[in-house]
Amino acid sequence: MRIALHFKQLIIAFLALSIAFVGVMVAHEAQALTDIDDVGSDSLIRGETFSAVYYMGADGFRYVFPNSNTYFTWYDDFDAVKMISDSDLATIQIGGNVTYRPGSSMIKIQSDPKTYAVAQGGTLRHIDSEEVAVALYGSAWNTHIDDVSDGFFTNYNIGDVVEDADDYSISDEQDASDSINDDKGLEEPELIELTSDGFDPIDVTIDAGQVVQFINTDTEKHSVTADDLSWGSGTMQSDGEYVHRFEEEGTYTFFDSYDSSNTGAIYVE
Repeated sequence: MRIALHFKQLIIAFLALSIAFVGVMVAHEAQALTDIDDVGSDSLIRGETFSAVYYMGADGFRYVFPNSNTYFTWYDDFDAVKMISDSDLATIQIGGNVTYRPGSSMIKIQSDPKTYAVAQGGTLRHIDSEEVAVALYGSAWNTHIDDVSDGFFTNYNIGDVVEDADDYSISDEQDASDSINDDKGLEEPELIELTSDGFDPIDVTIDAGQVVQFINTDTEKHSVTADDLSWGSGTMQSDGEYVHRFEEEGTYTFFDSYDSSNTGAIYVE
């Protein structure tokens, strides 16, 4: 069962207003710039020029809200959004997209007839029948479905089918994801400093999927570059930062292109 056409038109109109509202609300605070040092994990940020809002993860990356629907599953308004300079925003690398909050609206991919509940970590679980949907979301279950563009489908992964209402708990999913950090399992990165004496420490051991943050604490320029040139920071000014996620096990060696005698290694287990 699908939402009636006239009701969908109302929703589309509401979303258009919501998107415009984002720009108005954030632009209203255009003069109140926040210093980047005051932007921490779990912050909402935007730049000066564009109204796009990002989530600041514990891992040092910023995460994109692909649309207003996704944003409003996590937040009721934009009161907590901090505006930072465009130049500061550009120094924060993008880590990916935010997905729907678990236990919020069901979603449907435009090219897929199935309806999904959202579980932790952007996991989609197919609702097997209308009876299960009614048991979970009530008789008006079909008004709790959002269409998601095919382009955002890759943000999600497919989990087990919800064959019975006992297979999925809305409250448990919400309680397990108080924040986007919780939902994505984001953790503080391992830290390596670039100093006048080289990398400190010169090596770290991490688990696959963890992030390493490099910070230039020297007054001179430095860089961090993989020996195989597969990743690197480029020039890092004093206080410059670079983060990189290491997904696969192995040994990753690197050097400072401003002083090739400065080398280090990351061991991913």
